[in-house]
Amino acid sequence: MVEIAYNVPALTSRPLTRRLAPFFGTPLNAVLTIALVALLVRIGWPLADWAIFEAAVLPAEPQTCQAATGACWSFLLAKYGQILFGIYPPSERWRAALVCGLILATLVVSARPSSWRPWLALAWPGMMIVVLWLMSGGFGLPYVPTSAWGGLPVTLILTVFAIGLGFPAAVLLALGRRSHMPVVRTLSILVIETIRGLPLLSLLFVASILLPLFLPDWLLPDKFVRALLALTVFAAAYLAEVIRGGLQSISAGQAEAAEALGLGYWNTQRLIILPQAIRIVIPALTNTIIVMVKNTSLVLVVGLFDLISSGKAALSDPDWPAPSTETFLFIGLIYFILAFSFARFADFLERRGKEML
Repeated sequence: MVEIAYNVPALTSRPLTRRLAPFFGTPLNAVLTIALVALLVRIGWPLADWAIFEAAVLPAEPQTCQAATGACWSFLLAKYGQILFGIYPPSERWRAALVCGLILATLVVSARPSSWRPWLALAWPGMMIVVLWLMSGGFGLPYVPTSAWGGLPVTLILTVFAIGLGFPAAVLLALGRRSHMPVVRTLSILVIETIRGLPLLSLLFVASILLPLFLPDWLLPDKFVRALLALTVFAAAYLAEVIRGGLQSISAGQAEAAEALGLGYWNTQRLIILPQAIRIVIPALTNTIIVMVKNTSLVLVVGLFDLISSGKAALSDPDWPAPSTETFLFIGLIYFILAFSFARFADFLERRGKEML
């Protein structure tokens, strides 16, 4: 008797079933999925009702928000300029907007591997000079003091300058801490441990309050520069320890092989050791950079108008009902986009590093 085998495809071979299997494959998974969906509906529907269906959008006037029972998005439409650019002169806000676009465009271009050429190392200092010229003025533009800067440009400038200036210093501190020269090693350890042992707020207060007591007026930088120096020193100390962790993971045999080939110390570090060490610690570097992006919000305690300070200033308008929830959601979204973009770029660098091995 001949048996006929019927090729019946398994239920799990169907595309839809395969997609649902992780959610309903077992009774426990099914219960958890249903409970999670119910929770999302319970939270999501009132949130959608507040943010969309009952929200006030147009016209962007105080009366629109006062008559609405939902979110007051018209406040953001009316006050976005003040939230994004703070107390920067309204007639010159195009300069602040151009600065934001220039910094973000440089970051985007730098993220493309096709742009990793020697000219990029010159493009960054050039961009920083143009940014300072646009924000400060001079050479045909009205002068705007740093005390009038505010909003998103301050956040971006502090982040880019602190990390851009702090990273080379961090590399030198990391190498110095591993140096065989006692003086260099001791000084590096002293700087790193002192800075890491102090909260960033204390460094900002030292730069803002104590420095004027010890330096003459002609030598004292303004408040913005002092806050930038505090952030740079703070970033350098933390980045130095991250880089040192990567350096310790590289076997000593590679440096010995480079020495046998006649490479000097700096060429060995630049061409062999540092590229490998930095690739290894990309996740930790990214984490530190994201923390620095958010740490710029602390400059409000020393009187600088960052993004959060600008939002608070906009909320003080007595004509509006002070929709703080909507304002801080908008500010939080900006911070999230910046942090998320850095994280995705770090993921790309990790994948690219693995492909090159």
